[in-house]
Amino acid sequence: MIFKTLIILALCLLPLCAYPAIYGYVDDNGTYHFTNMIPVGKKFRVVISDRIKFVVARVFNNTTYDNIIHRHAITHGVDPTLIKAVMKAESNFNPNAMSYKGAQGLMQLMPDTAKLMKVDNPFDPDDNIRGGTRYLKYLGDVFGGNLDLVLAAYNAGPGRVKEYKMTIPPYEETRTYIQRVKSYYNKFKKDNEG
Repeated sequence: MIFKTLIILALCLLPLCAYPAIYGYVDDNGTYHFTNMIPVGKKFRVVISDRIKFVVARVFNNTTYDNIIHRHAITHGVDPTLIKAVMKAESNFNPNAMSYKGAQGLMQLMPDTAKLMKVDNPFDPDDNIRGGTRYLKYLGDVFGGNLDLVLAAYNAGPGRVKEYKMTIPPYEETRTYIQRVKSYYNKFKKDNEG
């Protein structure tokens, strides 16, 4: 009997894994709606994130967004390989990714950063990559192109880097993040040369 109950419970939970995320928004009449499609043109929030890691295949070098990356890299003067490395580290190329802190989309933009970079829909790959690329350009200007400080600021925030007198903040997460992005960067560079 217990075995049958566990099987039924497992089968009931399986359909949840098929949907990337559930979004909620309020319409003009004040009615709250739930959908598995991103509500275009509406203010929405992610109600259930798609952070079910075992469903999503982990691909190391995803080329799906290369054209968008290159277009925004040229527009903003940012190395496309850096953009791709940050994207890999931040979301593993998942356009619906959302962190427990509230960072959203491929480049994991925090809501305030997305607003500052004029991103209307952080789950739209083009809008998110544009905003993330603009943010990398901004950080590059603020920190004189110092890659370690740019990445530290992307991870911990520019205020933290300034607080620690223009050095990498002493956070293990930030130090690991910098190493991870640089590792991806070198791997992608090597792939492009080969």
